[in-house]
Amino acid sequence: MNPTALEYFVRIAQSGSISRTAIEAGIEQSTMTRHIARLEADLKVRLFHRSGRGVVLTDAGSLLLTRARKVAEALDETRKLAVTLADEGPSQLVIAAQPTIAQRSFAAVARALRACFPDTRLHMVEALGHQIMNSLADGRIDVALLYVPNSQASMVDMDVLLHEPLYLILPPDFPPVAPTTPVAQVFDQPLILPGTPHGLRGLVESLALNCNRHVRVEVECDGSNAIVKNLVRAGVGCAVLPLATVAEEVALGQLQASRLAEPEVTREIAIATARNRPPVIGQWDILQTLRQAILGQAAQGNWPGATEAAKPSGPDISAA
Repeated sequence: MNPTALEYFVRIAQSGSISRTAIEAGIEQSTMTRHIARLEADLKVRLFHRSGRGVVLTDAGSLLLTRARKVAEALDETRKLAVTLADEGPSQLVIAAQPTIAQRSFAAVARALRACFPDTRLHMVEALGHQIMNSLADGRIDVALLYVPNSQASMVDMDVLLHEPLYLILPPDFPPVAPTTPVAQVFDQPLILPGTPHGLRGLVESLALNCNRHVRVEVECDGSNAIVKNLVRAGVGCAVLPLATVAEEVALGQLQASRLAEPEVTREIAIATARNRPPVIGQWDILQTLRQAILGQAAQGNWPGATEAAKPSGPDISAA
């Protein structure tokens, strides 16, 4: 038995008119009639006497009305509760981001979410891309901010926000570099790369394959960006990173940065949610709050090198 049909039954009984109730509900009269016909078929009784002046309850309809009113009232209260919960947000929200994204966005994101959802307890996590994807799938993370992965994208819904070019990062005592470096020349340098085959390591190896070059891995490092930067600054090797990761050190002359070119290499930054998990309370508002906070960081110049992604004409669907 369809609860919506019971609600329509109560409203028709109160108004005495199927057509008037359909207009008030914003649906076609034929749709309203089908709901009532299906309800009568389910119950195997006639609920209304129909005439040119409207409808009146049968004896069976009068008996049903008392119970149906309780169902309609319960549904209305449930809807009101859902609206209230959505306004308040979830009791806890777990947000994860990859290191550079966390560095550039977490402060702004936390401020924005605290302002909109003061009763929600925020849990913010920094992790690598493949770790975030796994945690999204098993429900340990509610929302992720990440570089769009080459694989596993079918597991999540993504809203791409920013484009971010990659740079070759060199020690300060290396000969001065040009503003751009052809991709093929990256592989002349000893590189510091993650040990995991996912994300950045996979991207660099793919670029080498396209150039028919070999990757010279000097050190594998799965530590934080701070460790990678220290290794480069000490002259151990070079790295491939976004400018936002090293902007302060480059400005101080502690590192050098040269944007990859021929071809330009960029990554997309997105908000991601799992397709196999139910949405958190107020998810739409939460995602919009995140979107505005992150785009605001880029617009204000707080995310060096990043530019807003063009909005697709279709629905949002779319690290490291």
